[in-house]
Amino acid sequence: MTDAMVFYSAVDTPETWRAALTAAVPGLTFVLADEPFDPELVRYALVWSPPRGFFNRFPNLRLIVNLGAGVDALVARDDLPPGVAITRLHDPLMARMMASYVLFAVLRLARDIPAFEAAQRQGRWAFIEPRPLDLTRVGVMGLGELGLRAAKECARQGFQVRGWSRSPKADPDIVCYSGMDSLAEFLSGCDILVCLLPKTPQTIGLLNAERLALLPHGAGFVNVARGAIVDQAALVEALRARRIGQAVLDVFQQEPLPEGDPLWGLDNVLITPHVASVALPASAAPQIADNIHRIRDGQPVLDAVNLSRGY
Repeated sequence: MTDAMVFYSAVDTPETWRAALTAAVPGLTFVLADEPFDPELVRYALVWSPPRGFFNRFPNLRLIVNLGAGVDALVARDDLPPGVAITRLHDPLMARMMASYVLFAVLRLARDIPAFEAAQRQGRWAFIEPRPLDLTRVGVMGLGELGLRAAKECARQGFQVRGWSRSPKADPDIVCYSGMDSLAEFLSGCDILVCLLPKTPQTIGLLNAERLALLPHGAGFVNVARGAIVDQAALVEALRARRIGQAVLDVFQQEPLPEGDPLWGLDNVLITPHVASVALPASAAPQIADNIHRIRDGQPVLDAVNLSRGY
C-alpha cells in the first residue's frame, strides 16, 4: 500500500465507492476506517460526519472529500491537519436528485395529496377542487447549486417562485430576495416554503418561532437542508396549531429522529430519513479522481470548501 484513501460513513455503502474509485484511480488502495492499515500511508479521506479526533490518526493526509453537499460536520474541528484540502462533491446528479425530491414535496402539498391519503384511510371519496399551480407561491431559501436547480424546476411546472439568499442572486425564472432586511417580506409571500440553506453560524436557528409565524396561515413547509436551521420545538407547535398546515421533513436536529419525538405523532407531517439527495459513486468518482490527480501533481483542487464561510 503506497497511496491510500480511508472511508468513513455510518450510512453510505463502502463497497460501491471502493469499486468506483479503484477503477477511476489505478493503484489507489481503499480502506475502511475500522480495518487494520498503516495510517501514515493515508493521503485521502472520503467521509460523512466522522467522529471528533478522526483525522488525528493521519499525519500525511492531503485531501478530505465530504460525502455530500453540506460540510457543517467539518466546520470548527480541531483535528484537521494544517494545509489539507477539503472538497465537497459537485455532482450534477445530486442537484437533479434534490430537485426531484423538492418538486415531489411541493406538488404533494399543492395538490392536497395528504388530504386524499387521509380520506383513503377513512374510506371516504373526498373531492377537492384542484388549485392552478400558477396561483401557488413557492419560496426557496438558499439559491446555491441545489437550491437554484430546485427553484427552477418548480418554476418550470408553473409555480410562482421566489428565492431568498444571504447575498444577491438573479435569475429570470425567480423573484430574488437577499439579506436579512428582506426576509420578512419574502416569508410572508410563501404558500410553500422550501429550506435549502447551508448550515452556518449565521443560519443556525434562523427559522425561529417569530419567522415561522410570518408564513401565511396554513402554509406548507419543506426542509431538505439541515435540522438546526429550524427551531424544531416551534415547528412542532406551529404544526399542532395548523398555522403550518403540512410539512415534508427530510432533516432533523437529531438524526436518526429519536423514537417518541413529537414529530412522529403528527398527522400533517411526512418524514423521510435524510434521503433527498445523496452522492452516487458512479457519477461522483470522476470528480474525486480528478482532485486526487491534482494533489499528486501539486495543483489546487476543484470545489474547495471555505470553512470560515461554512460551504
